[in-house]
Amino acid sequence: MRSPRFAGCWLVALSALGFASLRVCAQSIRLHVDLTDAPRNLYHAKLNIPAKPGPMTLVFPKWIPGNHRPSGPIAGLTGIRMEAAGKPLLWQRDAIDMYAFHVTVPEPVQAINVSVDAITSSDSAGGGGPAASSDLLDLNWNAVVLYPQGVDSDAVEFVPSVKLPAGWKFGTALVPARASGDEVEFAPVSLTTLVDSPLIAGLHYRRIDLSAAADKPSHVMDLVADSETDLAMTPEDVTAYRKLVAETGALFGARHYRQYHFLYTLSDQVGGHGLEHHESNDSAAAERTLLDPDVRLLYASLLPHEFAHSWNGKYRRPAGLATRNYQEPMIGDLLWVYEGLTDYLGDLLAERSGLMSAEQYRESLALTAASLDHRSGRTWRPLEDTARSVQILRLMGPQWSNWRRGLDYYPEGELIWLEVDSIIRQQTHGQHSLDDFCRRFEGGQSGPPRVMSYTFDDVVHALNEVATYDWSSLLRERVGSTSSRAPLGGIERDGWKLVYNDQPNAFAKALDKITKSADFSYSLGFTVEEDGKMNDVIVGSPAYQSGIGPGMKLIAVNGRKWTPPVLRAALKAAQGTVAPIELLVENAQFFQTYSISYHEGEKNPHLERVSGQPDLLTTLLTSLTK
Repeated sequence: MRSPRFAGCWLVALSALGFASLRVCAQSIRLHVDLTDAPRNLYHAKLNIPAKPGPMTLVFPKWIPGNHRPSGPIAGLTGIRMEAAGKPLLWQRDAIDMYAFHVTVPEPVQAINVSVDAITSSDSAGGGGPAASSDLLDLNWNAVVLYPQGVDSDAVEFVPSVKLPAGWKFGTALVPARASGDEVEFAPVSLTTLVDSPLIAGLHYRRIDLSAAADKPSHVMDLVADSETDLAMTPEDVTAYRKLVAETGALFGARHYRQYHFLYTLSDQVGGHGLEHHESNDSAAAERTLLDPDVRLLYASLLPHEFAHSWNGKYRRPAGLATRNYQEPMIGDLLWVYEGLTDYLGDLLAERSGLMSAEQYRESLALTAASLDHRSGRTWRPLEDTARSVQILRLMGPQWSNWRRGLDYYPEGELIWLEVDSIIRQQTHGQHSLDDFCRRFEGGQSGPPRVMSYTFDDVVHALNEVATYDWSSLLRERVGSTSSRAPLGGIERDGWKLVYNDQPNAFAKALDKITKSADFSYSLGFTVEEDGKMNDVIVGSPAYQSGIGPGMKLIAVNGRKWTPPVLRAALKAAQGTVAPIELLVENAQFFQTYSISYHEGEKNPHLERVSGQPDLLTTLLTSLTK
């Protein structure tokens, strides 16, 4: 985004250091973050903030883009000190707004100094885990920033700098202006751009260029991991990520960034997450993602998803999420577009780029469809309410999640946009598809980051430009109504159907292995960890009807100690009989045996071709760069 021009800007010549001349404003806030304590998950920050004598209120970012909720980690902001002209200033937190701090600036002070510490052990970009380990870190600038209340984030300029642990290397979309040893200063940016430009760093670092030397804009992957071994990306994966860059260019027809950085952290020690930005994505995956095929499969669409957000979510953004600063509340009604369409595109681009096969794509889609088709909460909570409730739904654990519903605007949004794609292809006899909508709606003119907001009516209008249809009624029904069944129209229109059998679903099998759990949702109706803890029980399922609930602990199956193979054997043995399956369960130190009358065997979801219908699903997976 464009930084504003302040009066009193002065020119700093950096030619002696080999950098282009930069404009730095006298009214800029200078921010220095000492990251040398990162292994202890403690960041030390100092701010020099221009000020005028009199009352002043500083605020800590509250509503964080990409989190869609007031998730600014205020509880981790500690060690707050303010001073002016070398003398301490008394400050007071607002009695109602915990994110606001009041201070009186004395005469004739023109700037105050603020120092803060950020405890980063409990939150990282919404990931719910530490931001650093012994050998790597993830810096989200919103965790160390204070700025004047009431101003637009575009209207505040920062000059950021960091001090890294000795020998660590970093990746960020920010432009370095000067470096000395382990200290780096970046070119001045608006607060909007600063918060939109995270930094990762580590002792074990690898940089991979994903564009040819002459290509503009450039695309770079910055990787950090807990060991050198974990950075061993195969040539095949490098080729796939380069193809991802090409596929997005062919899909959208424009790029809304000056350069793009895939910031990729591989560690089991930091909070797993994926967070989108205009010119980068901040993604953290398991440390063996590049080494273990099952882990690789589970994370195959992570980077494609976050990359697609540069167009869908950052450049084109719902009006309710395009706020002027980080204190203004966000409205998430259209998150089924922001996140749902991106979920659809993330999986699609992963397959088109070669990060997953067509069969793996279908297995992932089958698992998504089955989980939503068994979502008991769909009978009372419409999809739109899951978007409006994101602030509270992210705070809940797994218990009763199926009945409560979670962030279903992601996966159900994917099914909705698959259906939209299918309708476009049928209405236009294969002449157009959702690819055309993406180019029209999210392409536009290439250039530096900017935001183009939209409403529901804008989405409908753009769809009608591609294919005439009653899109308004269809979409309002999909997001505003309740139903016991998931929207499977896209799968069915594409010549496939959702089926169940005793063969493992590839994605579910990998997920069970990594999470050390077992999913019996489509048979008995529960998910259970290896230690027997019931994560969730589906309302109306055989397990629910017997009296079992989440939080209980499974001890034995038909008199034998519980293990996933033992329960699977019991499901098989119960087929064609009238004998119930007996589960011994512990509930708050009390034991009880529950009898479940179920005789249909193990059920795992897959997609199966419908004979006589065109295979549109395979058609939509066709690469755009062939």
